[in-house]
Amino acid sequence: MSKVALITGTSTGIGLSTAILLARSGFTVVATMRDPGKADALRERARKEGVTIDVRQLDVCDQASVDACVGATLGAHGHIDVLVNNAGAGRLGTTEQLTMGAVQATFDVNFFGVWRVTQAVLPGMREARSGRILSVSSIGGLLGQPFNDAYCAAKFAVEGMMESLATVAAQLGIHVSLIEPGPVHTEFVASVRAAHGDAAPDAYQPLLEAYLGNTMARFSNAGQTGDDIARVILEAATAEAPHLRYVTSAMVQGLAGRKYVDTTGDSIVAMMTAAAFAKV
Repeated sequence: MSKVALITGTSTGIGLSTAILLARSGFTVVATMRDPGKADALRERARKEGVTIDVRQLDVCDQASVDACVGATLGAHGHIDVLVNNAGAGRLGTTEQLTMGAVQATFDVNFFGVWRVTQAVLPGMREARSGRILSVSSIGGLLGQPFNDAYCAAKFAVEGMMESLATVAAQLGIHVSLIEPGPVHTEFVASVRAAHGDAAPDAYQPLLEAYLGNTMARFSNAGQTGDDIARVILEAATAEAPHLRYVTSAMVQGLAGRKYVDTTGDSIVAMMTAAAFAKV
């Protein structure tokens, strides 16, 4: 009997790549997205690679949608062995710039969405005393980044939630893992840039332009692909003794290591300032 993997946010990027790779690796894949009308790219790649994908609607911001999808998946396949919390959305802006509505929307997708779906699959995993919950976090869940106040706050929350859950879940046979990428070449970056529409006082504009310029250069030079991250997710989904954290590149490992070594945080602020605003 093949293991069943439920993946959120699979219309593009990391989610799409993960759905294909897990299907190629023998999983029964339930690939979910808010709008199944955007599944053409996933279906076309599945056709080319000769795998079958069960595409279903799931809006992580809608409790009824979450409950319906999880219930239908259990009805169709009998169990959910692996959950990949991948759906997410970025939002550029500082605390002064972002409206409370924008902050709440960012948390709804990136944190409460993870909470809703995880909470929905846990009863079945608990009863089976088996399962894996893999959440795609970010280097932004470990290190705060300029103009990412709301996004990083939400990802920090995911890190805290999963780290807290991991110990208790392990007593029930459920493994919890965090996947922590740095720059990734996906449509996510373009959507983040398009999402910074809140009012920007003049004082922030040159800083934002410098940040965007330096960030895009860094993405070009050091970014991974969705397929790269999918391979890390596959490792976490199949390892006999999965880790709590999977950093996806040497660059991210170095950044994360700096935080753990410097408990004051001063070197992190200095590093981020130099990286983001060197051209100001």
